[in-house]
Amino acid sequence: MRHSTALHRTPAAELPVDVRLLNASASALFLLAAAIFAALLMLWLSRQPVFAIRAIRVEGDLARNSVSTIRANALPQLAGNFFTLDLARGQRAFESVPWVRHAIVRRVWPNRLAVQLQEHRAAALWSQDEGGDKLVNTEGEVFEANLGDVEDDGLPTLSGPDGSAGQVLAMFRRLAPLFARQELAMDALSLSGRGSWHAEFDSGAEVELGRGTDDEMQARVERFLGTLPQVIARYQRPLVYADLRHNEGYAVRLKGITTTLEAPASGRRK
Repeated sequence: MRHSTALHRTPAAELPVDVRLLNASASALFLLAAAIFAALLMLWLSRQPVFAIRAIRVEGDLARNSVSTIRANALPQLAGNFFTLDLARGQRAFESVPWVRHAIVRRVWPNRLAVQLQEHRAAALWSQDEGGDKLVNTEGEVFEANLGDVEDDGLPTLSGPDGSAGQVLAMFRRLAPLFARQELAMDALSLSGRGSWHAEFDSGAEVELGRGTDDEMQARVERFLGTLPQVIARYQRPLVYADLRHNEGYAVRLKGITTTLEAPASGRRK
């Protein structure tokens, strides 16, 4: 009669405590060794010359900068290779280049960077009381750049309290076309700290617009322009100054003549 012997594994829960601790320690050591090995491997790989940044591809609609100028300004601020380069720092480096509004920096395997740039589009000069004029872009954001770059662009001059550039630009865009219909080219618009508007024109004329909502300002200007051509035709003198802050009318100074007119009501001129 033959007998067979079966081998049975002892459940982990039935192992002595010291054996279970030994197994756990061995597993932990193995995982730690694997992690250290992986870290050392990555460190070794990251230091290989093949991963040094070899090329930077710059894309975007560039009008104020050349690719070579952008690289020359940004490259000295970049540090690291494909693995270690701080993309956020790289973004700041490219956005520090004059005229660059926004930059997106991406890694391209194994040793390149791709940079997508958006430039500022200047809409106006931004005048400051303390000097050091800046620019306003088409989004209503104030930025710094060489003003000599736009000296031939015929940009209007805007001014106002800190943080009001977007509001002033929006008002300029709303009112300038109205005046242009009367051949008055607005080249400056300012907003006071008390919320009062003042416009200047390339002819040298000035208009005090007063305070009010955007709609109120537009309506006030339209009423004024509704009678101005007749006044100019009557006296055959160019406009020098107008004050629209009167409730029932406005004051006008033509060259050599000063008068006060009633504002038209219900579409009728008084």
